[in-house]
Amino acid sequence: MAGKLTVLGLKALVKPGRYVDGDGLHLHVRGPERRAWVFRYTRQGKTKDMGLGSYPEVSLSSARGAAADANAVLRAKADPLQARQATATPLSSRTFREAATDYLAAHSPSWRNPKHVAQWEATLKAHAYPAIGDFLVSNIDVDAVLNVLKPIWAKTPETASRLRGRIEAILDAAKGRGWRHGENPARWKGNLSGLLPPKGRMARVEHQPSLPWEQMPAFMQALRAQAGTGAAALELAILTAARTGEVRGMRWQEIDLEEGIWLVPAERMKAGRMHRVPLVGRSLEILQRLAPTMRERDSLVFPGSKGVVPLSDMALSMVVRRMNGETKPPTWRDISGRAVVPHGFRSSFRVWAGEMTAYPREVVEASLAHTLKDKTEAAYARTDLMERRRPLMKEWGEWCGRA
Repeated sequence: MAGKLTVLGLKALVKPGRYVDGDGLHLHVRGPERRAWVFRYTRQGKTKDMGLGSYPEVSLSSARGAAADANAVLRAKADPLQARQATATPLSSRTFREAATDYLAAHSPSWRNPKHVAQWEATLKAHAYPAIGDFLVSNIDVDAVLNVLKPIWAKTPETASRLRGRIEAILDAAKGRGWRHGENPARWKGNLSGLLPPKGRMARVEHQPSLPWEQMPAFMQALRAQAGTGAAALELAILTAARTGEVRGMRWQEIDLEEGIWLVPAERMKAGRMHRVPLVGRSLEILQRLAPTMRERDSLVFPGSKGVVPLSDMALSMVVRRMNGETKPPTWRDISGRAVVPHGFRSSFRVWAGEMTAYPREVVEASLAHTLKDKTEAAYARTDLMERRRPLMKEWGEWCGRA
C-alpha cells in the first residue's frame, strides 16, 4: 500500500496482509476483527516485530507515537523489545481469564450474531478456564495449550478446533496489548500442526438417531394424537422429508394449495438454492386445515408463541420427548437404542425409499434436496424432477398413514 495510512482508510482495511505507514510502523491485518499495529525493525542483522496494540483500540496517532519512541531507542543503539521488557508494567500479571474477558469486551460489540458471544464464553468456561484460566497470560506455552485441547481433540474435533482458534485470537490480542511476548503457542501452522492430528482426520460422522421405517405407521398414528402447532409442524416435516428449519420458517406466500407446491426460498435452504416440494395427500390436508387461520400472505404457517417469529426447533424436539415419556429404553428409538430426534426422520424416509421402492437414486436425493457430489452428474441435472418426486412422496405419505 503506497503512502501513509489515514484514519478513514484504516476502516476499509480488512483484507489480510501488512499495510505500511512508514518509519517501521505496519498494520497487520488477519481478518476484519483481527488488526494489530506492529513495529518492524532490524538490529544486528536480524529483523524483529514488536507489537504495539490492536486496532482500533490503539489509534493511528498513538501507534505513530509508539513507533517514534521505538525509533528513538534504536538511535540510542538499543533494542526496543529488550528495552520494553526491562520496563514491563504490571499489565503482564494479567491472567488468561482476564485477557479473554478483555478480548470479548473489545470485539463482541461488532459481532452480528449475539450467539457468538455465548458460544465463546461456553467453550472457554467448559475447557479453557479450568486448565489455564488462572495462568498468567505471559506464561502460557504450547504445553499449556495442549493440556486444554488434547482431552477433547478426538472426542469433539469441531469444538476443539474452534476453541484453538479462540485461544489463538486471545493470545494475539494479549501480545498486542504488551501482556505477553514471543510466538503464539496456539497457532496451528508450523506449531500445533506437528503435535495434533488434523481435524479432518479426527472428525466422525455422527448420524442423527432415526426411527426404523417399519415403525413409521405406528409412530405417525401416535403423533397425530398429539395436540399443538409443534406436532403439526413435525408431521408436515416428516411427510415432505424437509428439514425442520425449512418447515418452521414456512410462510403462506410460499405455498400454492391449488397446484400442491411449496416453494422454499434459497436463503432457507442448506444448499442455498430454491427448492420445490410436492404437497400431496396428508401434507396438503394439514395446510388446507390451517389455511383458514392465515392472517396475511407473508405470515408464518407455524408461528411461535409471540406470533412474529417461527416456532422454535426445541418445540418439535419436545413433541418427540413427550411421546417417549419416561420409558427406558425410549419407545421411539433407533436400532442402537437412542431416542429419535426430528431430523432423523429424513433418514427413515431415505432408507424406506431405497428398500421399498424402485425410484432412481437421483429422484430420492432430489426429494431430500441433496446436492449431487459428482460434478459431471450435477452439470447435467437440468431439472428438479418434480413430477417424478410427486408420486414418491404420495407413496411415503400412504406408508406413514397405514393403520
